[in-house]
Amino acid sequence: MRRPPVPPWALAGLVAMLAIVALSYQQLSWWALAGALLAPVTAVAVLTAYPLVSLGVCVAASMATALAMGDGVPVWSAALSAAVFLASFLAGRRMLRPAPAVVAFAAGAVLAVPLGLTLGDVWATALLLLGGAVVLPWMLGRSVQQQSDLVAIAAERARLRERNLIAHDMHDTLGHELGLLALRAGALELAADLDHRHRAAAADLRASAGLATERLADIVTVLRDGDPVPLRPASDRIEDVVDRAVRAGMAISLEWNGPRRLPTMVDRAAHRIVQEALTNAMKHATGAQVRVHLATRDATTTVTVTNPMPSPARRATGARSGLVGLRERVRLVGGTLHAGPHGHVFQLVATLPHPEAS
Repeated sequence: MRRPPVPPWALAGLVAMLAIVALSYQQLSWWALAGALLAPVTAVAVLTAYPLVSLGVCVAASMATALAMGDGVPVWSAALSAAVFLASFLAGRRMLRPAPAVVAFAAGAVLAVPLGLTLGDVWATALLLLGGAVVLPWMLGRSVQQQSDLVAIAAERARLRERNLIAHDMHDTLGHELGLLALRAGALELAADLDHRHRAAAADLRASAGLATERLADIVTVLRDGDPVPLRPASDRIEDVVDRAVRAGMAISLEWNGPRRLPTMVDRAAHRIVQEALTNAMKHATGAQVRVHLATRDATTTVTVTNPMPSPARRATGARSGLVGLRERVRLVGGTLHAGPHGHVFQLVATLPHPEAS
């Protein structure tokens, strides 16, 4: 999985910490100052290609900082530790396996033993810096990246699930049309005034339409994991979705300006948008007034659903996978979707162009 680039805030923090170290040049020898400036820069420079090397540089820098601190905690040591903290955090976001990092931590801990034998209390400072400036931020970075990966996986699954739903909708419509085609061909085959040659052509047409319907059903059954598929389009309308939600106790107003007969894919997309928006309103703003408005103009249908912003105490948690699926469906029909706070209400606006206008 692709790892994120170094974020600007991390680079800005690194520059600020190194500036503090550079301003403390009077407290350090030239070689110590050079090492304090070069170590974090090197750790970040090799981060993308060699995150383990970057982590090793951080471990070494924490050990060297413990040696140079002496009895106090000078400002430069805190700034250098903060720079190492940032580099270790970024390394944690890029290392796929924890075992190499554990080896690096163990090597640093082992290195602290001779420091304790020769310099007394330095080993305790070295272990403290190793844990606080290297181990802890690495674990935080790894945890943050794992959460980001899970969110990305959930979003991808939502997109794939929405594509499957679109395939089902297309099958329902196309299967219905193929069924009507076979029915009309069968009626034509039975016409009394049809000659033998045309009757045979009608029979072939009926058989081909039936075979195409069966193959289409087989293909989409694979997408449904073996569930049977209907051979007629879904009769559920947007009005039916709203009526069911009203009967369930929701307060909803429905306004529809313009023609209600929409192209098939636009109709299914609008149906899905209203359905998901009402589900979200029921979860996050229970009891609030919901306004559903549809308008068709210039071969474009706009769906707008608004409800009052819920209080933080009543707001339910969720992975927002429903909105991810809606964005994928709207994108596939060439439209746009915007969802978020708008003043004192939460507003979802989807613009769906009709295919005839493209």
